This record gives sequence, structure tokens and C-alpha cells, in this order.
Amino acid sequence: MMAGRTTHSHGQRLRRLIPCVLFIVFAVHAVSFALYLLLQSHHPPPNPAEPEPQTHESVRLRAPSSQKPWPRLPSLLPWTADPSLPPRSCEAYFGNGFSRRVDVLPEGRGGWFRCHHSETLGSSICEGARVRLDPALIAMSRGGEPIGQVMGRAEEEELPRYEPGALEVEGVAAGRTGPLLEPGFLDAYVPADGIGMHTMRALLDSARVVPPGELHCSQWVEEPTLLVTRFEYANLFHTITDWYSAYVSSRVTNLPDRPNVVFVDGHCKAPLEQTWEALFSNVAYVKNFSGPVCFRHAVLSPLGYETALFKGLSESFSCEGASARSLREKPDPQKTARLSEFGEMIIASFGLLDDGIVSSKTSDGLNVLFVRREDYLAHPRHSGKVESRLSNEQEVFDAVDSWAKGQKCKINVVNGLFAHMSMKEQLRAILEASVVIGAHGAGMTHLVSATRDTKVLEIISSLYRRPHFALISHWKALEYHAINLPGSYASSADVISELRNILKGLGC
Repeated sequence: MMAGRTTHSHGQRLRRLIPCVLFIVFAVHAVSFALYLLLQSHHPPPNPAEPEPQTHESVRLRAPSSQKPWPRLPSLLPWTADPSLPPRSCEAYFGNGFSRRVDVLPEGRGGWFRCHHSETLGSSICEGARVRLDPALIAMSRGGEPIGQVMGRAEEEELPRYEPGALEVEGVAAGRTGPLLEPGFLDAYVPADGIGMHTMRALLDSARVVPPGELHCSQWVEEPTLLVTRFEYANLFHTITDWYSAYVSSRVTNLPDRPNVVFVDGHCKAPLEQTWEALFSNVAYVKNFSGPVCFRHAVLSPLGYETALFKGLSESFSCEGASARSLREKPDPQKTARLSEFGEMIIASFGLLDDGIVSSKTSDGLNVLFVRREDYLAHPRHSGKVESRLSNEQEVFDAVDSWAKGQKCKINVVNGLFAHMSMKEQLRAILEASVVIGAHGAGMTHLVSATRDTKVLEIISSLYRRPHFALISHWKALEYHAINLPGSYASSADVISELRNILKGLGC
């Protein structure tokens, strides 16, 4: 009897408990749903016209927070183009003359596009927001391969050929569509100027405007990105002109940090790519993207042929090097510190600007850096053999080295075998040199990073009598000397005699 009453009482308690449990479960679900709606109101779904960034399997660009900041450069002067600056002035030649701004698509809802034109250089730096590049509409090799995999590949395969729409920019809501540029724009602002295959002009010619919502992309790149086409990418002189153009483009467009670089070419990977990676935040090849890639901010860097470094070979303009300090106190349109600023940018990118090299460069004697030419495999069409500019180079080097060992002051003759040195080692050798000596050759272009007290002795064959390094020395205010040969054979006695006179000026 007692057992029956206990069972009945337990059943009553269970029936009263079930509604309570159901109420608690309902309340928990209600609160969860309310929280979900609240969070969704603060995080609306992405706009179809503005897809969220996606991680890409082929190319991974750094997040904005990891963009490299600009280093502090002692020679940095403001990059504020003055429209009143006279054309063909020194400052205009070295990149601060991109003063005519042409708005192709005005800023507003959607993307925008504009160009900064330099009358002096005859070129433009163009930039835009919400820009799409489609690798499928660019005919060329993939790029970035090890050189051993592409031996014999023709140069024509490595340079881009564009189909209409390879470049797209999102237009304003007004609905303008079709070609980005009006007829005659390219002739006025991006003239070919004797460049047989002007790849940046061709890219702009392919550009189209699309209405909002039709910029379809497989990946968005959030950080500012330079679009660069290289030609002679394995030669130091020509590569430095590309570096300089990319640096100027970054400054003229006032980028807050060092941008990414996307190569719009199909060249294989070369040793000089290491310096692209040091100078800028990230490097990629456009053909390594597997689908259309969109950029929040893209800048088209002019060709290296359109810089003062190259223009100086065929145009005569008055420009000499000066310290940034003197130009801050007394601006002079016929003087420049821009090449010194750029040289500091290179050495700062390898952590060599503030490590005490300059202050201690003569503490253990005077370094005479003999820049040598040696065989190396430069590109897929190269035999690996370099052309001799000094037929008895080893003989001259040995004679200079032997002579130096017999002097009262300590002279260290440095064997500059740059082809077998890392870029950081090459730059350190330049910074430590009191005298740089060598036959005319691309390795001498490192003078852009030399300190102002460096002396230069160039041995010039009659077959290669061009002003590359005399000009760089002049634009850097370096003391320059030359021995002009009747052929390619140099008298060791003549070289030593010239070197002796230079060292006397250094107190040796």
C-alpha cells in the first residue's frame, strides 16, 4: 500500500517538472536567436559588388598590417610636385615633375582612375581604385620559373600581349561603360617615344570601364599594388631603372607604406628578384593568379626606359648632385639629392643604413673595390659567357693588388666578384669602398648606393664608350676619373698611376 502511494507521488512530480524543462529549453533558444539577429545587424552580408577577400592557393599577399613601412632616409626631400617647376629641370627629370593630374574617372561611388603626367619625361604614372586584371586575357609565359626549366624560351613569349578588357576599372553610378581612355589620350600622356613595345601603353589601351556590380573577381588585394613590366630584367643597370621608376611611382602617389609588386611579364626568376622583395612588401607574377584579381588601389609604374637614369644616355640636361641638407636650405632646380635618396632606400632595405659601415669604413685601411666581370647565366637566351670589356682584367687586378701590398698606408684591394655574391654582400662592399675601380659594366651601377666620399675610376674600352657611370657619379657628386682605352687592353702601369693620384687625395 505504501509502495503504491510513493509511485503515484513520483509520477505527479514528474508531470509538474516537464513543463518547467520545456520552458527553460524554449527560453535558451529564444535568447540564442536574439543574439544571432543582433550580431547580424552589426555584420551585414557582403555586397555582391564588393566581394570579401579570399585566400588564393597560387599567390598569397601579406595582410595590410604586415606592409613594410618606409625607412627613414637621410636624403629624403618632400615629393610634392610643383606645377611651376620649369620643365627639363633637374628635379623634374628625377621624378618630382609628375605635376599634371588628369582625372579619367573622378572619385565617387565605385572606382576612380587618374594619371600624373610629366612633360619632362614624356610619361605618366597612372593609378586607380577597384581595378581588375585578368590573366586569361594576357598572352605570355607564366613567369617566375627557375631558369633551368625555360632555357631557349624566346623573349617574345615573356612579354605581355593584351586582349580588350585585360584591365577593367569600375565606373561611377552614372553608367559610363566601354573603353577607359578617350581617343588621343595615349598619344598625349603615354607616348611610345621610340619604345618599340610599350607594354604599359598597351595595357592602358586594353582597359575598359564596367558599371558597379560587374567587377567579378576571384581574389581581392587590399594593399596598394604596383603593376610593373620589366624588359632587361637580369641586367643590373636596367633593373635599377625599374626599381627607381617603381620607387618614384610609390612616392608620387603618396603611398603610406611600401606597396606590393605584381610583375605583368613572364620572365623567369632571376637573382635580382631578391632586391625587389627587399625593396617592396611582396612580389608576385600576374600569371600565377588562377583567375581575375582585383585591387583596391593599383598603380601602373612607367617603364625603366622613362627615367632620368636612361634618358641621360640620349638627352642632355643640366643636373648635378648635392646634399639634401644644402637643398633644404637653398633649393636649386639644377641640383638633386634624389639618387642619393634612392641609394639609401636600397641599402636600408637590406638593413645596412644604420649599422656603422660608413663611420668605420677607413678604420682598417682604405678599401679599393675592383668590380670584376665574370661568367654567369643571365636569362634563357644567354650562353653564360659575358662579353669582355677589359681583355687583360686579371692581369690588371693582380698588378694593382701586388702594388697595394707594397705601400706604406694600408690598402685593401677587394676582389669584386659580384656574380657570386649576394646583393647584401655587394652593397656592403660598395659602402666600405674608398675607391671603386672597374671596366665599364653593369656592376658599376651600384654607385647609386655609394657614399659621397667614394672615388670612382672607370676603365673604358673604345667599344663601350657610354656615359652611364660618369652620369651617375655626377648626379651623386662622386669624384670621377676615367681611363679611355684605344681598344680593350689596359696598361697596368697607367691604371696604377691613376689610382696612386686618387689615393693621394685620401691622404695615402
